[in-house]
Amino acid sequence: MNQMTPPPKIEIIPSSAPFSEAQRSWLNGFFAGLLSTDGPMPLSAEQGAGLLQPAGDGDDGEAPWHDQTMPIAERMKLAEGRPLRRRMMAAMAQQDCGQCGYNCNDYSDAIASKAEARLNLCVPGGKETARMLKALHEELEKAPPAAAPSSVPAAAAVAVTAEPGRSRENPVEATFVSRRLLNKPGSEKETWHIEFDLAGCGLDYVVGDSFGIFARNDLGHVDQIIALLGAAHTTKVRGRTLREVLQDEVSLAPAPDSLFELLSFITGGAQREKARALAQGEDPDGDAATLDVMAALQKFSGARPHPEAFVEALELLQPRLYSISSSHNATPGKLSLTVDCVRYMVGKRKRLGLASTFLAERISPGDRVKVYIQKAHGFALPPDPKTSIIMIGPGTGIAPFRAFLHDRRATGATGKNWLFFGHQRSDCDFFYGDELNAMKTAGLLTRLSLAWSRDGDKKFYVQDRMREVGRELWNWLAEGANVYICGDAKRMAKDVERALVDIVAQFGARSIDEAVLFVADLKKKGRFQQDVY
Repeated sequence: MNQMTPPPKIEIIPSSAPFSEAQRSWLNGFFAGLLSTDGPMPLSAEQGAGLLQPAGDGDDGEAPWHDQTMPIAERMKLAEGRPLRRRMMAAMAQQDCGQCGYNCNDYSDAIASKAEARLNLCVPGGKETARMLKALHEELEKAPPAAAPSSVPAAAAVAVTAEPGRSRENPVEATFVSRRLLNKPGSEKETWHIEFDLAGCGLDYVVGDSFGIFARNDLGHVDQIIALLGAAHTTKVRGRTLREVLQDEVSLAPAPDSLFELLSFITGGAQREKARALAQGEDPDGDAATLDVMAALQKFSGARPHPEAFVEALELLQPRLYSISSSHNATPGKLSLTVDCVRYMVGKRKRLGLASTFLAERISPGDRVKVYIQKAHGFALPPDPKTSIIMIGPGTGIAPFRAFLHDRRATGATGKNWLFFGHQRSDCDFFYGDELNAMKTAGLLTRLSLAWSRDGDKKFYVQDRMREVGRELWNWLAEGANVYICGDAKRMAKDVERALVDIVAQFGARSIDEAVLFVADLKKKGRFQQDVY
């Protein structure tokens, strides 16, 4: 049997460049796609070198670190030698989730231009992003005026919209309506379908958008912290009671460096040194990752900060974003979410996810909650309703795809719809199972492919199911279908993209390099979109 000779490997990025082999492969495909409309064309050595030369302020406009699955150390390595604003972007979590009120690029530009002073808005990036931004900001402050960025693109300084409910800076109140458990007995998970009424606040939205929730801290947790401080609930701080401020103004999650700095001032000896080390991002006892505000106070139990100083050392409570699982076109004035409840043990103490347990147990029907709509960045249904879509959303990743399906039915879109859904067990974790099967029977859902990781002896995931039906999936892609992924950024999204590359290579008769280039081109054209976290 004759074998086809694979095309020559595309080499644009030299082997001496400071990238891993996988990163070089991706970059080679990406640049080849930019420089060729008829297919990959290797560049001369001079052309390749030219691509690597900095332009203008030392920035070539590309962001090879813009990958949610890449560790921060690798992202910062890729950004070495770039302007400060680009290194600040590399420090972000790269999710473009909008939780900070910007996308990653605009948030970094706003900080670099000094239009934004807050360095802790990147919730997905957590403390490692905040620490990196702090270090870079110190570099900005030390730079002479001529060297500091004097201007950034106009889009960087994102103005707070005056329209209520359209940004975290200007929330409105929506009414909580109901919750129902999506898991059946026997499940190891706790996932809720949450519904809100928007009629009173006048909000609308587009499928793909997210819903920002301003949750409040658990009152029992707040009271335990007040007891550790040795303070009274009614102590006045910021013109309110200490209890009120701790419940709805400040974060009680990971203890910020500023709290350890405060504790270092009011302790002595070895405890002082430990607090100083923690404030510098070190881990003297190997427990830094587990230290929330309450655990920090317990660790330094001899220190009792003054309530006012304590509150000032804490971070502001950040809103949480959830993918919307309903369609305004299908149910005007109503909005739903699909929320995994987070509960876990650290030692003998149960920890609670802030917003998930707030929605699952701390609000009652009729309660008003501060909310806002976060417009999606590059995650939306195709503009042509005849375009087919492939949706890959295990677990709560199904949320926007339920919305997509309801919207396509409400608008009469004629494109085909294929959903990949997976979870642990088919008998207790098939979210919206009856609803999806009814959609399939009615012809709205053209294909429904399921994967259950705990039903058999061997774990089986959505990417495994994709490979099983790879030929059909390739046919959909070749016919112009769009691909969407929603869910875990660290593992699932990476594994799904790898499976997609393998399918393109196997059934599209391409080399791996060409398949990588093909998938990169899908992204460039907006045919491959992700909502990952």
